[in-house]
Amino acid sequence: MSQHKLKSPRIDWRGWVLPIAFIALWFIATQQHWVNTRLIVPPVGVLTTGWQELQQSSFYEGVALSLWRDLSGFAIGSITGVALGTLIGVSRLADKLIGPTFHTLRQISLFAWLPLLSAILGTGDAAKILFIAFSTFYPVVLGTLEGVKGVTQAHAEVARVYRFTRWQTLRRLVWPAAAPQILGGLRLGLIYAWLATIGAEFLLVNDGHGLGNIVFKGRNVFNVELILFGLIAIGLVGVIFNRIATTAEQRLLHWRAPQRR
Repeated sequence: MSQHKLKSPRIDWRGWVLPIAFIALWFIATQQHWVNTRLIVPPVGVLTTGWQELQQSSFYEGVALSLWRDLSGFAIGSITGVALGTLIGVSRLADKLIGPTFHTLRQISLFAWLPLLSAILGTGDAAKILFIAFSTFYPVVLGTLEGVKGVTQAHAEVARVYRFTRWQTLRRLVWPAAAPQILGGLRLGLIYAWLATIGAEFLLVNDGHGLGNIVFKGRNVFNVELILFGLIAIGLVGVIFNRIATTAEQRLLHWRAPQRR
């Protein structure tokens, strides 16, 4: 039997230095009353408020609703984004017909679409999900387009030699070759989708539901502790999403040579 021991991955603690230093400075500044504690509240107050929120079922219902909106919009935006990016990438006609319009529309700020969406669809889940889909759509299209256009002439020659149909060419050659860029676009789209989820919940007429409602509620009653807890909760969910997306991308692209850091 081999005597080699599996090495467990080492945790790089350097990323914790700045947050820990910030929290320590925050604690000292509020304890010594260097700042106005009505505006810059003590960390203990944020923890207390957060613990109270975690005891309420409405918090978990809000998280679940926000995740449902986020993943629904992400699914719509990513599927349509991969489809359009592939179409523009493989078809010169589609590139000429659709490409200019797409590149013009993507210059419009995403939040500029909110008034139009709310005017047409109201302020319910349909408008929020469509806005999230828009936010996902653009980075996914761009990632897919970059990957598909990067497929070399050698790949096309392989398809001709094996007499692949168009579907087989896409499934066996184009998409696998473009996978790094497509997955990169999907990962970026997932991040944008979460930002759009909170933005839609906060900027559209708030219905009292969703994780973004915590910040909205805290602002209405000027409860800084509640606002900060909401921001921390939103950030943690975003970090988890990014970690899941990064891990999935690494596993799906395990065949690539590891990048040096």
